[in-house]
Amino acid sequence: MNINIDTKFITLLGDPLKQSFAARMQNAGYEAAGLNMQYFYTVVDNEHLGDVVNGLRYMNFAGFAVTKPNKVKVLEYLDELDPLCRKMGASNTVVRTPEGKLVGYNTDGIGFYTSLVEEGKVDVENSVFFCFGAGGAGRAMCSVLAYKGAKKIYITDYFDEASESLVKDINENFAPVAEQVKKGDFSKLEESTVILNASGIGMGSHIGETPMPEEYIKEGMFFFDACYNPDKTQFLLNAEKKGCKILNGLGMSLYQGAAQIELWTGGKAPVEAMRKELLDIIAGK
Repeated sequence: MNINIDTKFITLLGDPLKQSFAARMQNAGYEAAGLNMQYFYTVVDNEHLGDVVNGLRYMNFAGFAVTKPNKVKVLEYLDELDPLCRKMGASNTVVRTPEGKLVGYNTDGIGFYTSLVEEGKVDVENSVFFCFGAGGAGRAMCSVLAYKGAKKIYITDYFDEASESLVKDINENFAPVAEQVKKGDFSKLEESTVILNASGIGMGSHIGETPMPEEYIKEGMFFFDACYNPDKTQFLLNAEKKGCKILNGLGMSLYQGAAQIELWTGGKAPVEAMRKELLDIIAGK
């Protein structure tokens, strides 16, 4: 596309970003919808996040996207929060209003739930969940599960204070179904039916690693990893080897990305064009 004075920009703020397919998917969506928009990457962590966000406020941006490790920290720099985003305590999507205000939303939960139910065929209300990771993605995933009636959600994190905080927020803001599991305690996996990896372990510099020891994998479990590059993390490979059903974060990325476009533009997202682009990327095209 040709960039001109009327082009509206979107950037993804996070670190690492080399594994992200978001730019190709989003730009394919913009082209299919005839939008004069361009999506690109900005590598930034918590330390300099405020400086970058403040700059974007005064530039020709329709908004921006946020990923690990900035989804929680970014709330400090926004003017308003969507009610669901406020309850979740994390934002992955920010809309810049015509008045220059920055409004936070969270489409991760929407994308995750849609993928889990439509593609994974998971019965949320009758499932017991165990989630590795209590950061931005984990917050969105576990919060929407509580909102949608999950029976029980066990949450663990490398930092116990993070899992403790998320459990408290879910039980107070959504439904009293969450329970903290201390780092390194895998005993609750015995009663869990759906295992979630929102920790980031298995992607970027942690490829080949998994948060869950193989000996705890049992037949009948369902495994979901928020990562989609690689398409099968070690977490998923181990589960597949034991005969368990698995699902990666590709659908979550697709559906949350479509919701982002609708927030940034007010129009309908071209989901099938975005899906085709993601499949082309996976195929190495």
